[in-house]
Amino acid sequence: MTELKRSIERVIDDSELPKRLRERVRQTMIDREVDDKSVAEEIVQAVSAQYEANRVDPLEPVGTVSAQSIGEPGTQMTMNTFHYAGVAEIDVTQGLPRLIELVDARKKPDTPMMTVYLEDEFADDREKAHEVVWQIESTRILSLGDVSTNVADMRVTITLNEETLEERMIEPETVQERIESQLGVDASLDGTVIEFGPTQPSYRELLQLVEDLRDIVFKGIEDISRVVIRKEELDEGEEFVLYTEGSSFGDVLDIDGVDATRTITNDIHEIHKNLGIEAAREAIINETMETLEEQGLDDVNVRHLMLVADIMTNNGDISSIGRHGISGAKASVLARAAFEVTVNHLLDAAVHGEIDTLSGVTENVIVGKPIKLGTGDVDLRVGTADQ
Repeated sequence: MTELKRSIERVIDDSELPKRLRERVRQTMIDREVDDKSVAEEIVQAVSAQYEANRVDPLEPVGTVSAQSIGEPGTQMTMNTFHYAGVAEIDVTQGLPRLIELVDARKKPDTPMMTVYLEDEFADDREKAHEVVWQIESTRILSLGDVSTNVADMRVTITLNEETLEERMIEPETVQERIESQLGVDASLDGTVIEFGPTQPSYRELLQLVEDLRDIVFKGIEDISRVVIRKEELDEGEEFVLYTEGSSFGDVLDIDGVDATRTITNDIHEIHKNLGIEAAREAIINETMETLEEQGLDDVNVRHLMLVADIMTNNGDISSIGRHGISGAKASVLARAAFEVTVNHLLDAAVHGEIDTLSGVTENVIVGKPIKLGTGDVDLRVGTADQ
């Protein structure tokens, strides 16, 4: 190592930045080939100044500040459902309803969807990309042909479309076998025509068979009703990207041709189930930030969103910021009662003999005592001169 590089390393190591930040500064200098000590000092000073400006003061109520920083822009958000990423065929909830979904940690989004990225030849070749589409999109009987009923003979007739079968790579025998196994009937196959009926002549059973037939998934994933394919310009160049209506994250990641490192879903619980709590935390941050940015509210500091995500995931599971989640899990009886369902919280606390230590902000405001922040967190006592 040259003397110049040693001096630059000393500039970085002598700074009061945290270790992880020092490593990022060091890597940035390597990437940009910084070979001037004065330039290195300027970079370290600029990063240090920014770091000091963003540090939180002791006893600062970061939770309240974060709530205010997110809540105020939330009043300016619209209530609309927007098209996703310019794909006119796929609608996804955005704006305030999406923000509410995230902080409520809803088990299922109103409009679940995935962005599926492809790898290798699947990303460049439309035909190969369509192979992945048919592995994902649920194929039901109305996509494969026409269904008719003959009440006189008590028979259901399916006329399959040969071009559709070839395109989706499904054999008529596969359709026949699937019908027999799912409906428990004997089906006859003549070329591309399938016939079957109830075991006993019954108009009600005939109609029920037709209803059940429409629910059978012959190929693809049941929860994904539609897939839209688009060619997009990405950092790696042009490639095909799939947008799904419906989400089944774990199943999609197992499909050959899907790039599992980039594919995402807007269902944070599916991310938690398949990738773990850290991935779910990142998803909450990214989804919240994207929701705000799409509304033109991109001046919210990401650290406020990070705090919300930390609180929602710190116990290893995803908790909502609502009556059943974080607010309902507070140690203070009065804080829980102040949020929602007041009587239930007070009665439950009385039955179990709970004690409120009045250590938080909300409960002290309720009883009219100074809150435990700033001057309210200082205790004075009389002492002697030598103390």
